[in-house]
Amino acid sequence: MSIRGSIAGSRHCAAALAATVICSTIFTGPERPQADGMPSPSVTVPRPDWIWIPCIPGSRFDCATAKVPLDYSDTGGRTIDLAVIRRKATDPGRRLGTLFFNPGGPGGPGTVQMPRNYEAFPQEVRERFDIVSWDPRGVGHSTAVNCFDSPKEAAAWRSSKPAGFPVGEQQRAAWIAAYKDLGQRCRRRDPELLRHVSTADTAHDLDLLRQAVGDPQLSYLGISYGTILGATYAGLFPGKVRAMVLDSNIDPQAWTHHASQSEPRLTTFLRMGADRGAAATLDQFVTLCGSTTAARCAFSAGSPKATRDKFDQLMRRLREHPVGTWTYARTVGDVVSGLYVAHPGWTDLAGRLQDLWQGHAPKPSAPPPLPLPPPPVPNPYTGEEQGAAVLCGDSPNPRDPAVYQALEEAGATRAGDAGRFWAWAAEPCATWPAQAANRYNGPWNNPTAHTVLVVGTLYDPATPYAGTQAMAKELATARLLTNNGYGHTALINSSSCINAYESRYFIDGSLPPPGTTCQPDTQPFSSPMPRGGVATGGGAMAGDVS
Repeated sequence: MSIRGSIAGSRHCAAALAATVICSTIFTGPERPQADGMPSPSVTVPRPDWIWIPCIPGSRFDCATAKVPLDYSDTGGRTIDLAVIRRKATDPGRRLGTLFFNPGGPGGPGTVQMPRNYEAFPQEVRERFDIVSWDPRGVGHSTAVNCFDSPKEAAAWRSSKPAGFPVGEQQRAAWIAAYKDLGQRCRRRDPELLRHVSTADTAHDLDLLRQAVGDPQLSYLGISYGTILGATYAGLFPGKVRAMVLDSNIDPQAWTHHASQSEPRLTTFLRMGADRGAAATLDQFVTLCGSTTAARCAFSAGSPKATRDKFDQLMRRLREHPVGTWTYARTVGDVVSGLYVAHPGWTDLAGRLQDLWQGHAPKPSAPPPLPLPPPPVPNPYTGEEQGAAVLCGDSPNPRDPAVYQALEEAGATRAGDAGRFWAWAAEPCATWPAQAANRYNGPWNNPTAHTVLVVGTLYDPATPYAGTQAMAKELATARLLTNNGYGHTALINSSSCINAYESRYFIDGSLPPPGTTCQPDTQPFSSPMPRGGVATGGGAMAGDVS
């Protein structure tokens, strides 16, 4: 496949991925199924028009706001705002176009996460492309789902439920009541918005952003939940795919429950196998930790078996005797999230577990050695309701809260402690008050203009490698690239090999040979801990996909 050459037209965007304006091109390819209730992708919608300004004075990131229809079947009705961010190509003389980035979630604010992860993008990609992201509809600085009147009210709601997941009848009742209350609050605030934050809606937004920057076809990197967004875009606009990298994939059939109208027996995350992926990754953590010294992994007990026994003993102890606010469930949640970044995240996680083993609450994260520059965009409100609005409206989950205890036990049988965490992660959907008006359930194999590059990590605690294999099979034309490493997404678990293949692909369409496997740049626990102890950090994540 060859896609060499400059993308015609002007562009530019901002909000964790940015764009500008110019001619729009409407794809008029063969008829294909579309999202329920959605207009045909060939329907003309006015392209967003915006003005780029520095996000803060002196910033290299530009920000803008795009207006898009709330409901693409009623384009003359209510509009909503999308916050957009852009970092211009660092070698403008060799610029190829715009690369759009979605950081996952659902509910990830691109205006925050793209700048935060900008240096992780391959250098040649940063040189040749404007990198643009945005807060998807319902999220962050865009027109957002916000179900509380004040931060104090939101904090009070968070404190009404247990951390991690519920343990015991009293906590289960409190958890279920809290999320039922959240759904009722959201229904009262903006029920119309709740029905129009689907993945299909966001895919239509993405196509308008593409038109606004003037690119005739889309160049896109989506990680975690961003892979479902990318696959949805490819299904709706197959002729508009110039280059698409999907990193750490969700099986589309798991996300959609095979487009079935029947009540699902399992949650989204259990259908995905997130519990099994987390358990397999935890096994690797324990094995590698136990295979090295306590100087490199603080939780090491001298062998893999002894370290596994130590971990299981710690979990049993925390069930009966929490360490301060560190309960069993909070610790399991921290372990799952701590597995997302292998280096140095696993070292930090080992330090927290060793603190708990010694009966001490883990220390706060150490401050960076040098002051960090101010972020280009202040952190927006990103309450749980934002991710829930997408997940619960878009992906089917059991609607009876009473079944989740049995799902927890089934999850524990097949995946241990991580199974308990992932079983409860979708319980908020049981009482969520809205279903997406426009859902895309496939087909996933509409032939795209160019081959999609699908990247998967062998030991991923959230989107297991089997999901990437499934995505590669579902798409009409895809090439699988394997990361023989650990953690969630190759983007934030660096591999120069992966970066090199992605760079070549984005620049001229070159694909890795079939069956290519890359290695990470750094193995977990490969260097001694910082002098003076372990800098403990929190790991990225939540009870949602990314």
